[in-house]
Amino acid sequence: MYNIKLTDYIPEPKPATPKMDVAVHYYAAWKKGAARIHNAFNDLAVDFPYNTPLMGYYDEENPEVCDWEIKWALEHGINCFIYCWYRNLDNMGKPVTENDLRCGHGIHEALFNAKYGNMMKFAIMYEASQRWGGADEEDMLNNLMPFWTETYFKRGNYLKFDNKPVLFVYNNARLVRDFFPTPADQKRAFDRCREYAVKAGFAGLIIAACDTRINADHHADFMARGFDFRFGYNAGYSPAASYPAENEVIEAQLNLLKQRFEIDPLCHTATASCFSDPTPRTTQHWVDMGYGFRNSKIWYTTPEGYREVIRRMLAEIDKLPKDAWARRLFMIDNWNEWDEGHFVAPSHRFGFGFLQAIREELTLRDNLPDYRMPQDTGFGGYNKSWIVPDFTEKCARILAEKRAAEK
Repeated sequence: MYNIKLTDYIPEPKPATPKMDVAVHYYAAWKKGAARIHNAFNDLAVDFPYNTPLMGYYDEENPEVCDWEIKWALEHGINCFIYCWYRNLDNMGKPVTENDLRCGHGIHEALFNAKYGNMMKFAIMYEASQRWGGADEEDMLNNLMPFWTETYFKRGNYLKFDNKPVLFVYNNARLVRDFFPTPADQKRAFDRCREYAVKAGFAGLIIAACDTRINADHHADFMARGFDFRFGYNAGYSPAASYPAENEVIEAQLNLLKQRFEIDPLCHTATASCFSDPTPRTTQHWVDMGYGFRNSKIWYTTPEGYREVIRRMLAEIDKLPKDAWARRLFMIDNWNEWDEGHFVAPSHRFGFGFLQAIREELTLRDNLPDYRMPQDTGFGGYNKSWIVPDFTEKCARILAEKRAAEK
């Protein structure tokens, strides 16, 4: 049976039990106009139809879309979305409102209004890079912390450990350059943020730095600046040339993780990456993206290879002390970087393959996932914004060319 509604709403998620908290990075750029620096699905549909969500193009601000994503994530062991959190540049030094955010719809319009939203933990990753709004010490205390605390941290499903919310930070280099020239400067600001959290009723605040560089002195600097642990938006792997053999990708991710654990077994976490193909961000439609994507190398794992990455990372984690951060939090790269070219969400190219790998290795496998799509159950109609080209033939051709190049 297809397109027959057997229920009044999306079937309730039947979560698998994860072995630890499993968080996936989430790039909420799929509401029309929200990204500002690219045309999102409209550009992908023209040039990269094989990077297509299995549910089709969608308006990400729709809470029903979020409920499907929550269902798929929970049923495969992912129990936390880490949303990229962007503050507009002109908001620096001012009180924050929802209107001052870039791509805030993923949390405020979708997650907060989703029926199953409270079943999914969430956290924010503060984007402090040059294009977005940084903050000095007073701005953090007077503007960011009040907004974060009241809007996010106090929610029951915000990611916390020991009653301490977790704040992820991306691109600390910008904060160092513009606001905190010495470790003591940044640690003082972070400690004041922790004091603010205590006054708000928490036991403190956990602050994590996004950085995958392997250097003991570099790591010591992060710790001196007041960070609790380090994580990666990806595994930090870049091959010498594009399309390396899969076994090289697997071994490289594992060796990089081992090197981090050798530097500090307590304060590094694992991030498993499925593939990296930023070709969409290097075409003429995307030239203003920046971030060095033109120099990136392309590499892939299969879902079976991705399972091997996760399995072997878990084996290394099992060797760590009981209080290591990697034993509490495993990170997945990435839910929905459709344009940057790394995603585990259901897609026409990989189906549920990467999610199945996550479930097999990171959960007790004590559920039965529901693989019916919106189209199969009488739901859908989630695309009100994006062009819908007739790209079947083009998609098949481009995909065949890409698979040939990967061999």
